[in-house]
Amino acid sequence: MEKATGKSGPLAGFTIIEMAGLGPVPLAGLILSELGARVVRIERLGSGRAFLDLPPPLDLDRHGREILRIDLKSSEGASLVMRLIAQADALLEGFRPGVMERLGLGPEAVHEVNPRLVYGRMTGFGQDGPLAQKAGHDLTYLALSGALGAIGTKGGKPVPPLNLAADYGGGTMFLIMGILAALLERGRSGQGQVIDAAMIDGASMLAAPFFSFIAAGIWSEKRGTNLLDSGAPFYDTYECADGEYVAVACLEPQFFAEFCQLLPLEERFSNAQYDQVQWPAMRSAIAERIVQRTRDEWSQLFESTDACVAPVLSFTEAPDHPHNKARTTHLHSDAMVRPAPAPRFSRTASTATTAIIEDANSTLGAFGLTLDEIGELAKRGTIGR
Repeated sequence: MEKATGKSGPLAGFTIIEMAGLGPVPLAGLILSELGARVVRIERLGSGRAFLDLPPPLDLDRHGREILRIDLKSSEGASLVMRLIAQADALLEGFRPGVMERLGLGPEAVHEVNPRLVYGRMTGFGQDGPLAQKAGHDLTYLALSGALGAIGTKGGKPVPPLNLAADYGGGTMFLIMGILAALLERGRSGQGQVIDAAMIDGASMLAAPFFSFIAAGIWSEKRGTNLLDSGAPFYDTYECADGEYVAVACLEPQFFAEFCQLLPLEERFSNAQYDQVQWPAMRSAIAERIVQRTRDEWSQLFESTDACVAPVLSFTEAPDHPHNKARTTHLHSDAMVRPAPAPRFSRTASTATTAIIEDANSTLGAFGLTLDEIGELAKRGTIGR
């Protein structure tokens, strides 16, 4: 495999152990790696890959990491992982509560050898509570957070927003935030701590403003009847002449006025933006106008305005949008197109890499193991070559 050297980024110099898993933990490992951290991913020796078995050039769950395959069921394998943890700054794990403890690698045990370790635990339901041991996925946690029930059109069923909201928003991002906050706090106290990052908690926190809206009486729990859930005709998507769609999001009066002028929309609507009695007729009028032109024709008309109208692009179209191209929002390689690292830093730029380092000698040697020790571990089947 290609070998990554000279990593840059604001986390350069930090070492993170990632216990291999699915969903939010691998994405956290990728992002932390691209922020400059050295991320060592521990995979179970002899286990097959996940149901999404991607070829290496496309496998973002492993890019930018050093890979070690270890027999975690053996005491020698667990002891080896403990040696690595003893020198690490943080650990990421996404197992059900109790799994790491049964391996002898729970927080209490590892903090005895490395009290400065930041221990990030990613689960769906958290480390405690009646559902802590239950299986689930993004949609499960989103359903119980209340957020899923608010997503969908009027009279329609709740719609899964991919697995962006609970897995990656409520999971990955809150795990990363917890890791970074704990590392900052460690700079003052000198002590590590445990982060209990639950997707149901994170998804709930993402919806915090809507709890305020409900308490203030300005949000209905009937889907598709509110300002931001497709209830307002000026915050929705519309089909164009070619079967493609545009997104209309002109919430503010001045933006709505520009939208009405360019569409154009009748004056009786342009002067009654927030009159909900007018919304059904307004929606029909907007739909009748937009279906007369193609998506790209509308895009060309609105792109230099503040009317807040945008073409609804596919994943494959988005990288070619002029703004995304100008900002290099996506990276192009022979194997794939993918989003560039974010956010951006003025001094310590992040770097994306396709490197997957599977070199036990190099990785374990950097942790102080000799070649003889590594050879013996391989001979006994504790590690993979």
